[in-house]
Amino acid sequence: MESVQKQGMTFKQFLKRYSTLLLLIVFIILATCLSQNFFTLGNLSNILLSYAAPGIIAIGMTFVILTGGVDLSVGSVAALSAMVSAMCLVQGVPVFVAVLVGVFVGAVLGTVTGLIVTFARLEPFICSLATMVSARGLAMLATDGKVISGLKSLAGGEAFCYLGGGSIDLGFMRLPIAGLTWIAITIIAALILKYTIFGRGVYAIGGNREAAILSGVRVKLFGTLVWTISGALAGYAGIMTISWLTTAQPTIMDGAELDAIAAAVIGGTSMTGGKGGMIGTFAGVILLAIITNIFNLLGLQSYWQQIFKGIIIVAALLLNLFVSKQED
Repeated sequence: MESVQKQGMTFKQFLKRYSTLLLLIVFIILATCLSQNFFTLGNLSNILLSYAAPGIIAIGMTFVILTGGVDLSVGSVAALSAMVSAMCLVQGVPVFVAVLVGVFVGAVLGTVTGLIVTFARLEPFICSLATMVSARGLAMLATDGKVISGLKSLAGGEAFCYLGGGSIDLGFMRLPIAGLTWIAITIIAALILKYTIFGRGVYAIGGNREAAILSGVRVKLFGTLVWTISGALAGYAGIMTISWLTTAQPTIMDGAELDAIAAAVIGGTSMTGGKGGMIGTFAGVILLAIITNIFNLLGLQSYWQQIFKGIIIVAALLLNLFVSKQED
């Protein structure tokens, strides 16, 4: 009897730790069976390139969700930051400064939302929804809804477009700079969560805010910083997107918040906060990328992707709920 219980505990621990990995393996096998073009170096490179920006946004989203919040503004913030950077380039501003200004705009918007959520104690959903609407409106207003094209032909345009469209040629494959950036930021964020006071504070706030306050955690500071990080990363993701497309338009990253939330949840991050991590989110983004890639390779319509994403989100929530109950 005791042996069976130990085996049961082992299974629960295994399921808790590797549920996302198991899902990822299942979908990789499924994708390989459905299309012989899936498991090629060129296609894998394409996945890294296409999902680098959504992946970076998902990192910021994970920080916010870990504290028990949700940031619906990331797509609009990305668009506004991208438009600001593009307008700077048109005015002849150096590439580094243009990128920095765009990221700064994202960080400011994130900070403002974070301050309202943290100090006024308003619902993150409503506050970020207001930021989402306002930021998208500002992105439209900035250029009167017009597209800024030909970014590559501007002064410094080549360097700017390298951020999202450049790659390193290894001979047997090309590694996209955007994908490498996404991986690097994921690793840095994971290390911050695991080894810093800030990271431990983020988990504490999401786990039990009152207990975190009594424990001396700087709840208001850390609670605001996660929104700043989310805004800054969303801003950079938007800039990366237009540098890849070589065109800036105020409608980019529409619906990016859905993918970011889905990736975090699929990766094991609890919507109530306090549980999850960056490696899981990275796996969640890859899983969504594989699902989308399967549909693209099979030539199916885009609305099937949206339907399936919705099903995957619900399935992931049910899986997380099941794992939590097993843990209890």
